[in-house]
Amino acid sequence: MTATHHHNTPDLFALSDVRGPVLRPGDDGYAEEVTGFNLAALRTPDVVVGATGVDDVVSALRWASATGTPVAVQATGHGANFPVDHGLLISTARMTDVHVDPQRRLATVAAGAKWRQVLDAAAPHGLAALCGTSTDTGAVGYTLGGGLPVLGRTYGYASDRVLSFQVVTPDGTLHDSDPDHEQELFWALRGGKGNVGVVTSLTCELLPVPTLLGGGIYCPGEHAEALLTTWAQWTRRIPEEMCSAFTMLRLPPIPQIPEPLRGGFWARVAIAWTGSPAQGEELLAPVRAAAPVTVDTVEEMPYTALDRIHIEPQDPLPARESCSLLRDLTPDAIRALLDQVGPEAADCPLLAAGLRHMAGALSRPARSADAICARDAGYLLEAVGVMAAPPAAEALEAATASLHTAMAPYGTGRTMVNIHGTPGDDADRARAWSPEVYDRLCRDKATYDPANLLRFGHTVPTT
Repeated sequence: MTATHHHNTPDLFALSDVRGPVLRPGDDGYAEEVTGFNLAALRTPDVVVGATGVDDVVSALRWASATGTPVAVQATGHGANFPVDHGLLISTARMTDVHVDPQRRLATVAAGAKWRQVLDAAAPHGLAALCGTSTDTGAVGYTLGGGLPVLGRTYGYASDRVLSFQVVTPDGTLHDSDPDHEQELFWALRGGKGNVGVVTSLTCELLPVPTLLGGGIYCPGEHAEALLTTWAQWTRRIPEEMCSAFTMLRLPPIPQIPEPLRGGFWARVAIAWTGSPAQGEELLAPVRAAAPVTVDTVEEMPYTALDRIHIEPQDPLPARESCSLLRDLTPDAIRALLDQVGPEAADCPLLAAGLRHMAGALSRPARSADAICARDAGYLLEAVGVMAAPPAAEALEAATASLHTAMAPYGTGRTMVNIHGTPGDDADRARAWSPEVYDRLCRDKATYDPANLLRFGHTVPTT
């Protein structure tokens, strides 16, 4: 897209009632406002509104609607895998209120709050929220994509636990949406990402999970086949209280990574278990026995220490992520994966390539229908690389494409929208949903955003 909307930007008087900052390129604070956690995508909008609350979001969208200006939304910027080269960026990073109702086990979470803030508010009451592998991500953006929790096999998707949304549609109208009111918005906001409006807050259920058994078992990478084969067989018979992932990690020699893992190639099984610690340890015995274990971080921990399980990067970096959903993990599928990213693929540029065990509660339908299309998957294949200058960038792109092509025969043909990576053309974007759900999302887009103002990110067309 070319930057054809610059003529709109002088008319900023209509944004004069916005309480937060309204910034143009070159203004103090502009660069900090547009930079998110994922540094891979360049963001140079014509205008940034640093929203301080619902009224600012309403004003910003009314202005965008009146001027025909396209809109992007950013909270933490973890999902910033697409460029914004014009238009309006609404930053919700100042909207961080979290209110916990311990009696009803509910949390109301504002648009810019991170999972860390939700967990810290819930923990004193012995309660937990269904966050993913990093508590640094924004709770709302994560949930709009369905949200694949660390405890997903036990409790389902994060969006399964949402009771209501407050959302502003692109015409600047504020809606309260739940299973009984504005049902179509409620359907589209659970798994349909940001196609129909800007969510200003959500209310979700909390769970009584004060502690869990969690951590990782790390083996030298040359033992990846033995560990993966055992893990694949193990996942066929474990109860759904056991949530796990197998990952091959090629870790850079940087000080942020602890010794002895620094600079090494590792095969890891990470687990989160909500049953009794003794039973969890017993269940884990076959995995521990599969290959020589160099580092074992599995321990009983408070739920708030969840980041210790998958050890995601803590500092902003330019990441290229991608995923595909697999039906099963057959011996042929294991072989295909190892050929692409295993010990023999010595020049593999991927930082991490691995599998999340799905099924369990992730396979059961939500209480009211939603736009999630991953309930038929047995495993999720995820690849992450750090974007660098050419030719390393081309090597990363080629390795990513090669991996997903090799695993396609074992897949459902679909992705999860949050981990899809940079959205391509309409056919590529559509892979996050079934054809029926995609068509319904397109109809909803035409209803709520007929001018296609919300066109940045993983969006669908209006027709």
